[in-house]
Amino acid sequence: MANPADIPTKDKERRTKRDRIDCRKLARSLRNGEIEQIYVPSRSKLEDRTLIRTRQSMVRKQTRCKNQIKGMLLFYGVRIAEQKEMGHWSRRFIQWIEGVRLERASGDTALKAHLEELTHLRQLIASLNRAILDLARTQEYRPLVRLLRTIPGISTLAAMILLVELDKITRFPSLDQLSSFVGLIPDTQESGDKQYIRGITHRRHSQLRWLLIEASWIAIRKDPVPSDGLRAILPKDG
Repeated sequence: MANPADIPTKDKERRTKRDRIDCRKLARSLRNGEIEQIYVPSRSKLEDRTLIRTRQSMVRKQTRCKNQIKGMLLFYGVRIAEQKEMGHWSRRFIQWIEGVRLERASGDTALKAHLEELTHLRQLIASLNRAILDLARTQEYRPLVRLLRTIPGISTLAAMILLVELDKITRFPSLDQLSSFVGLIPDTQESGDKQYIRGITHRRHSQLRWLLIEASWIAIRKDPVPSDGLRAILPKDG
């Protein structure tokens, strides 16, 4: 298997998408030895990865559902008290929303539907969290999870994301190649005597780079180095 984005492509081939042209391009690249094989994890590792990614997908859906509920309340002029916003969607805050009544029954039904979706998503995420915790306690992952959790900022969930996404870290011959895979390298362009550095590269492993950056911000609190120095070098991943 190969990464489609890394297959050499002419401008004409990029603008004209046909099976015949794609076949000719692949044959030419294979003949010239220009296609690099990518790493394919085992079936068991892929299924473990699917569990983690499913949980992340449900969390994104939950965030979208929360935004829809707040947007609906704001649209109809329902003021959300500041003290309730600070509850971070606590049980008390959700009970307050359940007590909100709009002018018509149709509006109440729509709001109730969003709340039922939120309740269902919260139950799904709780179930997935338990499944991930059980997986982390298996013989395959327990020693590595325990080791990774000794690092400030790495929780059980963060350790499991690292383990299922990286799989065998020995497949990276050097730290530079691992950093390139994650996306923790500068985006540079060099021509002649001119060199342009445009910040961190856009080519990345989105889950891993986001995780490592978030964990780094948490680790700042326990690091003996002054936090101002770390804040200057840590990127803000958008």
